[in-house]
Amino acid sequence: MEGINAGWLSILPPIIAIALALITKEVISSLVIGILSGSVIYALLSPATTNVIGTVFDGTLFALTNNFSIPIIIFLGLLGSLVYVITKAGGSRAYGEWATKKIKTRAGAQFATFFLGILIFIDDYFNCLTVGTVMKPVTDKHKISRVKLAYIIDATAAPICIIAPISSWAASVMVYMEGSGMNGMTAFIKAIPFNLYAMLTIVMVLVLCFTNLEFGSMAKSERLAIEKGDLSIAKDTEEIKEDDISSKGTVFDLVIPILGLVVFSIIAMLYVGGYFNGNMTVFQAFGNTDAAIAITYGAISALILTFLLYIPRKLMNFKEFMDGMGKGVGTMTQAFIILTLAWGMGTVCRDMLGTGEYVGNLVKNSNMTGSFIPIIIFIVAAFLSFSMGTSWGTFGILIPIIIDICTAIAPEVMIISLSATLAGSVFGDHCSPISDTTILSSTGAGCNHIDHVSTQMYYSIVVAACCIVGYLIAGFTRNVYLTLGTSIVMLLVLLKVLHTVTEKRKVDIKN
Repeated sequence: MEGINAGWLSILPPIIAIALALITKEVISSLVIGILSGSVIYALLSPATTNVIGTVFDGTLFALTNNFSIPIIIFLGLLGSLVYVITKAGGSRAYGEWATKKIKTRAGAQFATFFLGILIFIDDYFNCLTVGTVMKPVTDKHKISRVKLAYIIDATAAPICIIAPISSWAASVMVYMEGSGMNGMTAFIKAIPFNLYAMLTIVMVLVLCFTNLEFGSMAKSERLAIEKGDLSIAKDTEEIKEDDISSKGTVFDLVIPILGLVVFSIIAMLYVGGYFNGNMTVFQAFGNTDAAIAITYGAISALILTFLLYIPRKLMNFKEFMDGMGKGVGTMTQAFIILTLAWGMGTVCRDMLGTGEYVGNLVKNSNMTGSFIPIIIFIVAAFLSFSMGTSWGTFGILIPIIIDICTAIAPEVMIISLSATLAGSVFGDHCSPISDTTILSSTGAGCNHIDHVSTQMYYSIVVAACCIVGYLIAGFTRNVYLTLGTSIVMLLVLLKVLHTVTEKRKVDIKN
C-alpha cells in the first residue's frame, strides 16, 4: 500500500488513540478507533481510492499485518510459558522467600530491581520481561505496588539501552550517526553525557528507591500497597493457586532457567549477528544481529533447560509441564493484542499517512537559531515518539535531518542536538501508551497497562521539564558539567516540592 502525505491530519489518529486511552482507561478499543480513523483519512485523501469503504478495510488490514513481528509474539508466548512453569514448580516462591530474607527493606527491593535492570542492558524487550519475572516475588513481599515496579522496569529499559554502547539500540543509532562526519561509535559515545533524559531518569529512580518522595497518582498507589496491601495487580493476571505449586522447588529452580535465558539469548545474538562465522568482532555482531529472533532462540533454549531441570526431579510430570506451557501462553493474550494494535498504529503513522515526514519537514523548513536547536529538537522528538509510540522510528526520521541542519547552521551543537534527539525520542516512547516497551513493562510487572501509563507519566514529565532547561543551557554554553549539574539540582528540588505538595493534599486512597 502506497503511503500519502496527509499533512496535519497525519497526527490526528495517534492523538485520538492516546486521548481515548487516557480518558476511558481502556487501551484496546482506543487503539482500534485510532487505527480506523487513520484508515478513513487515508481512504479519503489517497488519489488511488476508488472504493472508500474497501480502502478503509484494506488500510486497516495493512496496518495490522505490515509491522507485525512474529518473533516478538513467539518470544512473549515462550516467556509466558517459562514464567508459568517456574512458578508452578515452586521456583518463584522459593526465590521470593530467600530474597525476602536477604533484602530486608523496601528500598533494598527497589534498588535490586534497578540494579538488575542496569545489568540487562542488551535489549529493552528482554529487559522488561526478565526483570519483571525475577523481581515480582520480592517487590510483592515488600508491598511495592506493581505500577511502581513497572516504572522501575521501564526506566531501566530504553533509558539504559540508549546510553549502552553494546546494545541493540546503540547499534541502530550508530548507523544513522555515520553522516555526522564522525565514526558512528565515536558520535554515540560523545553524545552520552548530553543524553539528559537517560541520565536524569537514572538519578530519579535512585532517589525514589531510597526516599519516600512519591507524588502524583504513584503516591496513591504506593499508599494503597503499604497501608491496604493493594498491589494493583492486573485483574486479568492468572495467579496459580497456592495448592497447585510444588513444595519441592528451590531458589535454583528460578535462577537456573532465568540465567539460562540470559546466557542463551546473548549467545544467540552473537550467532544471529554472524560472530561465529569468524570475521566479526563482538560489537559488530551485536550491531548486525536481529534481537527479536535471537531472544526467541534464547527462550526456546531456556524452556528446554527448564524441562531437563524439572522433569527428572519430578517437580512436575510431562503433562503438567506441557499444560503449564499452554496456560503460560494464555497469560500473554492481552499483551499480544495490545502490541499488535500498537504496531498497527505505528504503521498508520509511518507508512500510510507520513506523520514522521510531516513533522520532519516542519523542523527542516523552520528558521532555527543555532543555540536553540537542541531544545527545539528535544521537544519535536518527544512529540513524534509519543505520537508514533516508537523511539527507533523517530531516530530514523530525525537524525539525518538534524545532521543536515547542524552542518549548515551550527556544527558546534551537532553532538548536543543528536543527544537531544535521542533523549526526546526515549521520553516520548517512555510515556506513550502505544509504545511497545511501555506495554511490555506493564506486562512484565503484571499491572494494568493504563495504570502504568498514568502513574509513570507524572515522573517522565518532571524529568523532561528538567531536560528542557538543560538543553537550553547546553545550547548556549556547550558545557556538559554546567548542563548536567543544573538539571540534576532542578530535578531534586522539583521532587522535594512535588512530594511536599502531595503530602499537604493528603491524596485520597479510598476506593
